[in-house]
Amino acid sequence: MALRTDRLGGWAALPFFADLPRIQAQLDADPRPILPPEDRVFAALEHCQPADTRVVFLGQDPYHTPGVANGLAFSVVAGQKLPPSLRNIYKELGTEFNATPPDGDLTRWADQGVLLLNDVLTVPEGVARGHRKRIGWEALTVQVLDHLSDRPRAFVLWGNDARAHADRLRACGHHVQESVHPSPLSANRGFFGSRPFSSVNRWLIDQGGAPIDWIKA
Repeated sequence: MALRTDRLGGWAALPFFADLPRIQAQLDADPRPILPPEDRVFAALEHCQPADTRVVFLGQDPYHTPGVANGLAFSVVAGQKLPPSLRNIYKELGTEFNATPPDGDLTRWADQGVLLLNDVLTVPEGVARGHRKRIGWEALTVQVLDHLSDRPRAFVLWGNDARAHADRLRACGHHVQESVHPSPLSANRGFFGSRPFSSVNRWLIDQGGAPIDWIKA
């Protein structure tokens, strides 16, 4: 896997990318197939530049089944069956807007200024969370959040890893919507009924901005 940085735009100035050879060496040392494909590892940043970012969703790591992950947190390649967490996300979305997107490719959200960032950007095939706290991706998340603290934005934090950032984000004046992870293991303990999508849209409108069209085809 050869990481590409030529499409990072404004994100390329983050100190993390000066350390990318070390990250590359860690990936090269892993003999297992790595997901997502190398040209999709930084897809979340490529699709949503800093100045365009209005909303941030923090995920955990990519789906570990070949052909599913497309580099955006919670998103899948168009035409793929929805994974359980995304099915629950769409179930909650459906209760708020009485409709859901036509497939699981969330690029339609990224194009509206929604940064769909995983805390860990790669995963060994078939090994969920196999690169967590092993490669060094977590440092990028912190730098991205700091970089986005130049003005208030909306953050959606699902699960313990994401929610660990809540206090520092609130201290920076951001709107923070948090709950348990939408995984079937936890969704019934506070994710369902949390209404994250309408909450974010109300905040965006209050800030004088346009709401996100979460259903857009």
